[in-house]
Amino acid sequence: MGEENEWLEEGELYEHHRVEVDKGQSLVRIDKFLSDRIANSTRTRIQSAIEAEAVKVNNQPVKASYKVKPLDVITLSLPTPPRDTEVVPENIALNIQFEDADLLVVNKPAGMVVHPAYNNWRGTLVNALAYHFQHLPTSQNGEGRPGLVHRIDKDTSGLLVIAKTELAMAHLAKQFYEHSIERTYYALVWDEPKQPRGTINANLGRSLKDRRVTAVFPEGDFGRTAITHYQVLKPLRYVSLLQCVLETGRTHQIRAHMKYLGHPIFNDATYGGDKILKGTSFSRYRAFVENCFKLMPRQALHAKSLGFVHPRTRQFLHFESELPDDFRSVLEKWERYVNYEWQLSNVASRDGGIEAEG
Repeated sequence: MGEENEWLEEGELYEHHRVEVDKGQSLVRIDKFLSDRIANSTRTRIQSAIEAEAVKVNNQPVKASYKVKPLDVITLSLPTPPRDTEVVPENIALNIQFEDADLLVVNKPAGMVVHPAYNNWRGTLVNALAYHFQHLPTSQNGEGRPGLVHRIDKDTSGLLVIAKTELAMAHLAKQFYEHSIERTYYALVWDEPKQPRGTINANLGRSLKDRRVTAVFPEGDFGRTAITHYQVLKPLRYVSLLQCVLETGRTHQIRAHMKYLGHPIFNDATYGGDKILKGTSFSRYRAFVENCFKLMPRQALHAKSLGFVHPRTRQFLHFESELPDDFRSVLEKWERYVNYEWQLSNVASRDGGIEAEG
């Protein structure tokens, strides 16, 4: 899923940690000292914070190689105010596809953030889970994410499995780690891939230019292994409906891989799919696409199916979800448009080659 690197954000900083070093402290590098004392931190993130001068010793910035000395006062500041990690329960309706004593499968709507984070502390799936279910287990990385084993992006719709017990959390997490979970997505992408089916095996990692974006590193010199299998379900001349099967589960995996393939997801603003990338120059066509963008103001990506072994019964469970209304409506509009254009071209051919506006 990747770590957020909030150290590099700009703007006002708020003190989150203050450490007064003991008298008997031995000399040790500050990056190691802080990573050992701050929960859920890593040495790499601490080094980034030091580089951004978010860490100060006695009110002065230092280097990562600085050796902590007795009685030093170390502060670490972030661009967001300190916040209690307690999740606020909210009475938000959940679309539950399956539930038993160990787990539940929910169908998340587009627009819902999965877990609380900066600028999205309320209205998330986790806020809803905290209201409807008590004492959900937390992941090993832990705070503020009760029941979560995986997640999907805010503007991606579809299926998620939620652990209700520690047994389920551990067993499901192991399946995700071993890539044995079956996950199928439907994506509407620009243009028609040359090969009707294929596999994208290209490393993914945070972009070196914009850390909000996932970049592809095809040489494998950076990032982590990422594998997506795709199949064209319905070619529609200017766009195509694809089925994507994840072998790994990296941040923005399908979205980044589709852009790398040359077929960004329809209306995916982050990866360049929110502009006309295929089609005619006629004004009627441009108006049609803009209308589709308005009808589905998000990336056309849906977590269609989910399969896993039940942690207690060891039975394999498989779930399917219907395309949401916005996705289905846009797909139907494209089908009608392409059929209409085909009919016009046939009429034009029959009448002597009159060009049809398309």
